Amino acid sequence: MKKETENSKIGGREGVGAHQRRKQCCLTTESSTCKRSFSLSQAMAPEAERWCVVTGGREFAARHLVEMLVRYEMFLVRIADLTPAIQLDPEEESGVLGDAMRSGRVQYISADIRDKSQVVKAPDSSINNHQLQYSVNVQGTKNVIDACVDNGVKRLIYTSSPSVVFDGVHGILNGNESMAYPSKHNDSYSATKAEGEALIMKANGSNGLLTCCIRPSSIFGPGDRLLVPSLVAAAKAGKSKFIIGDGNNLYDFTYVENVAHAHVCAERALASGGDVSTKAAGQAYFITNMEPIKFWEFMSQLLEGLDYERPSIKIPAFVMMPIAHLVELTYKFLGPYGMKVPQLTPSRVRLLSCSRTFDSTKAKDRLGYAPVVPLQEGIRRTIDSFSHLTAASQSKREGPSKASRILGGGKVADTLLWKDLKQTLTAIFILISIYYNFVATGSTIITALSKALMVSSVFLFLHGILPEKLFGYTIEKIPASQFHLTKDWSHHLSLSVISSWNTTVKALKSLCQGNDWSFFLEVVFVLVVLSFAGAISLHSILVIGLPIAFITFLVYEKKEQEIDSIVLSFKSFISKQKSDVYEKLFGSEKHD
Repeated sequence: MKKETENSKIGGREGVGAHQRRKQCCLTTESSTCKRSFSLSQAMAPEAERWCVVTGGREFAARHLVEMLVRYEMFLVRIADLTPAIQLDPEEESGVLGDAMRSGRVQYISADIRDKSQVVKAPDSSINNHQLQYSVNVQGTKNVIDACVDNGVKRLIYTSSPSVVFDGVHGILNGNESMAYPSKHNDSYSATKAEGEALIMKANGSNGLLTCCIRPSSIFGPGDRLLVPSLVAAAKAGKSKFIIGDGNNLYDFTYVENVAHAHVCAERALASGGDVSTKAAGQAYFITNMEPIKFWEFMSQLLEGLDYERPSIKIPAFVMMPIAHLVELTYKFLGPYGMKVPQLTPSRVRLLSCSRTFDSTKAKDRLGYAPVVPLQEGIRRTIDSFSHLTAASQSKREGPSKASRILGGGKVADTLLWKDLKQTLTAIFILISIYYNFVATGSTIITALSKALMVSSVFLFLHGILPEKLFGYTIEKIPASQFHLTKDWSHHLSLSVISSWNTTVKALKSLCQGNDWSFFLEVVFVLVVLSFAGAISLHSILVIGLPIAFITFLVYEKKEQEIDSIVLSFKSFISKQKSDVYEKLFGSEKHD
């Protein structure tokens, strides 16, 4: 006797800014046709096999959804994704997903939703790239809908985004589903996602297909490959100290397990029949944790939980926008030549400085949705899952960078590598003051030195006569010990001078012997370089040299391995050229 088979399809999406190719999300219930391609052992097959296909099923939110479906034993699950074969993480291999894969309750399908022929088989078995996003969010959605209709799928849940109602300029406070799409979206992703969402709404009722759209707001949680890793990278680079805007903008963040739960609630509502299904179908729903929080407070809790400094320096959004536009313009020119997609863009500045909160009442009333994990519990679980990214573990594993060691690891290193932002900005201010007061005026070295000593003397004298407290502020006096050379420091300085002298004498002795041509060529090269350097004016050093120093060491710290590899290749080339020159010049003498 032929068994009836009811199937369902769910597709996952990543958090904000993830790769668009994995953004498609849907839940469908299929007819018995899938038995033509898939068979289960009689021992485990239920009387009515109920299949669920999860598109983009190896991405962040979709992984949690798959595990929830397996734990609830609601469906037999097919994971559809781009990779040719599924690779389980160690914890997945030993967990419920691994067990389900081995038992046949979960199967994997390699498919690209942009290819309709592949999508039809599925039920049976960041910068602003408009073309890619259209192919996934619009054409891919059409393919999914067609596949559902062709295969007699009964329920389709599409994971959309709150960005479909965001114009990129005006904030949203407690927005509900009555909000219309804006005349112009913030970016191509939002615009194409809105088109895909409209297609899903229109498809409701086609050949018995019931549809709805889920709009989860700012997903976070364990397994996230974007938000927390990006935060940690920014913290390590010293960029997490800044708050864009006034820091009071509110956001709705949604724990990933609540997003998975919302999909299950939507599927159950559509499957209920009667008025419940009628009211639930053909609608869009905002999904949140129902606990709005200040955006920068949320980020601060994550950073603090991982032992990094909370953001504290506020920069107005209007100050950042011109810089962001310049970065975006630079990317348009250099992107084709390998420049990475920048994080600082106008759309991102707007997202970081405006409010975006949404009302989930409609989802509560029509889908029966309510968060299963509170916000603070979700934050705690997220922090615990990223314990390997804490400041202590990172510093223990990496240690000081090579750039820091080259600069001595002290105040100079902290200044040039932007480790101490206050110290770096102070140094830059002092250098700019020196330039405008001594160099730009065309002063000679003697005149500039005299001016500097005069300014220093006036400052020290006035500072010395000021009272210890002035207008309620304590004025720290400079102790005399700051100008005193200790015996140990003097001894160290003397040893350094003596060591340098002896090294120079040794070099001169080697040159006098005339038997080390390699060393002679090195000395000549160094002296030629110094002769060119000596011709550089103080003006050029301050205007060109110092900015290069502040940038070069910072870049070297970030790209140490790549730069070292290039330098090593260059040194090997120079060494080979030296050997060839030496052989040509003196090889014949040896043969004679």
